[in-house]
Amino acid sequence: MAPMDTRRSFLVSLAGVLALSACADPLARVTLGADGQPLPVLYRIDPADTSRIQFRVLDSVNSLRAAAGVPALQLNAELTAAAATHSRDMASQNRPWHFGSDGSSPIDRAQTAGYRGTVLGENISETYESELETIAAWMTQADTREVITDPAGRDLGVAFFQEDSGKIWWTLVVGDGGTSGPANTPGR
Repeated sequence: MAPMDTRRSFLVSLAGVLALSACADPLARVTLGADGQPLPVLYRIDPADTSRIQFRVLDSVNSLRAAAGVPALQLNAELTAAAATHSRDMASQNRPWHFGSDGSSPIDRAQTAGYRGTVLGENISETYESELETIAAWMTQADTREVITDPAGRDLGVAFFQEDSGKIWWTLVVGDGGTSGPANTPGR
């Protein structure tokens, strides 16, 4: 595929994710603010929908990766466990950052969860937005977009923790599946 075709395909996929994130129930009553714009609606996640949301993220990420001309990712249980640990920990710390309250890094958390590949990157978010809106926001920043579209990526872990207030702590981790180098084991 020519570079311009790849770029065009990538932009079309990004537009599709953005359009899907804007979808709403057309019968839902919209409340307008003083400025005449719709007031935001709290995105409440039912814990029973966790796997559906994870696969929606996987499908969206893989659409963006296909448009970028890189291989699809597969959902990985160990990376998902590491992401879940970090989402809950960020909420308890009340700050979005890549270090756990115990000083752990994304690599440490993946190793603790049993992941044998190399962690390529981690995206995090503190938001009230849906998974599709969060992916769209990550795609607007070069560093977080690179995690999503890293050509060495093979595995994906994704998790969230939603507070009673509705705030959602998202964590997405990409790993190489052990294909691009030694695992993140100290001393290797």
